[in-house]
Amino acid sequence: MWHHYYTVNTLDEALHLLAQQREKARIVAGATDLIIEIDRGVRKGIETLIDITRLPDLDKITLDEAGWIHLVPLVTHNQCVASSLIQARALPLAQACWEVGAPQIRNRATVAGNLITASPANDTITPLMALDAVVTLVSVNGQRRVPLREFYTGVRRTVLQPDEMLIDITFPALQPSERGMFIKLGLRRAQAISVVDIAVLVDLDQTQTVKSARIALGSVAPTIVRAADAETYLIGQTLTPEVIEQVGILAQNAARPIDDIRAPAEYRIDMVKVITKRALRAIAAGQERGLLPTQPITLGGPEPQPQPLAGVGNQQDAETTIHTTINGREYTLAHAHDKTLLRLLREDAELPGTKEGCAEGECGACTVFLDGAAVMSCMVPAPRAHNAQIITIEGLAIEGAPHRLQAAFVTEAAVQCGYCTPGFLMAGAKLLEERPHPDKSEIQQAITGNLCRCTGYYKILAAFEKASQPVAGHE
Repeated sequence: MWHHYYTVNTLDEALHLLAQQREKARIVAGATDLIIEIDRGVRKGIETLIDITRLPDLDKITLDEAGWIHLVPLVTHNQCVASSLIQARALPLAQACWEVGAPQIRNRATVAGNLITASPANDTITPLMALDAVVTLVSVNGQRRVPLREFYTGVRRTVLQPDEMLIDITFPALQPSERGMFIKLGLRRAQAISVVDIAVLVDLDQTQTVKSARIALGSVAPTIVRAADAETYLIGQTLTPEVIEQVGILAQNAARPIDDIRAPAEYRIDMVKVITKRALRAIAAGQERGLLPTQPITLGGPEPQPQPLAGVGNQQDAETTIHTTINGREYTLAHAHDKTLLRLLREDAELPGTKEGCAEGECGACTVFLDGAAVMSCMVPAPRAHNAQIITIEGLAIEGAPHRLQAAFVTEAAVQCGYCTPGFLMAGAKLLEERPHPDKSEIQQAITGNLCRCTGYYKILAAFEKASQPVAGHE
């Protein structure tokens, strides 16, 4: 799929490679969008991937002295979901990140990557547009700050130049008087692309009168748009049913949707009004948190920062080998630089337990642990396995004894064809590490990225619940 894969240890290395390769190169962090786009021919002419995942301190969420929140390039969606700072001072962003994909995808996918992909249906762009975010772009020639509203020029088009890298996303943290909410309408509850989404922010005075408002709409125009007329109308109003009704109508006027496979334009326009009103009613009632869990399941584990590699501009190509540890055993694998981690495990490491169902992060059958976190191996470049720790279904047993979830699957007869089972077991094992005695809601959160076409899930849920029960004499 690509010819060269560089794992860099410094930002300067990455920028010099971009300056040399330009249109032929892409920065890799999560790669969850990029791998699929390359495979489908959406991104043509890419010969070089530049992996920045081993750069130190690029996975931090911080609040500066001026009250601005900063997200750097390796911040993942799950980090935002789990961040107390984001939940408290940028709630719509936490809600949007929670709606992206499934836990395994959110462990890899970065907010920066979501912005750069530039689809008008990408969930995190909408709240960041409402938050008046600014992005910082850097190249060997210097850096520039661009308001997010000026970053997009069309569908999947931005002002990012071929030699530039996005190194910071920043926005003012919400104040105690400000309330906000993100709502997404999809065709299913998880793993769905937005049909319509909205982020609403209002600043209320002590009499609950609106001092300012920001409303951003996603998936209803070539780029994320602001409902300017609705924002202006809200100033000086209180959130009465009549006001909320009028704001819904004004928000509709900002939408310019198309008909596509997910929904006709007319339906999208109607839904803009519906979810705008829903968000404002929730804010008025103090219920803007919605269904976002206080402690969401991430399947993340400890996930230590990957260790830097010796040397400068470490290059993986047809002449080099990947050294990795899988299930506690060291492997040296050649000619796998241009594959996914899934293909490396099955074809080169000869570990076929990890299954390929969809090859696009939809089914979860390929779930493995990469440096402590559950990920979809079909969406990870194989060279990322270099000097990494990987656990597959073959390594789930402990000293030859089945994992307690494996034993529960047998007891509860939670298998029919069995093709999806490795993915469910890996997701479940990581859940039990994170939350030893999860409730039903937490179990359901953990398997939103796993599809079963046979069982109807009831026996699978029963197996999870059985494995979650305390064992006599043990916590």
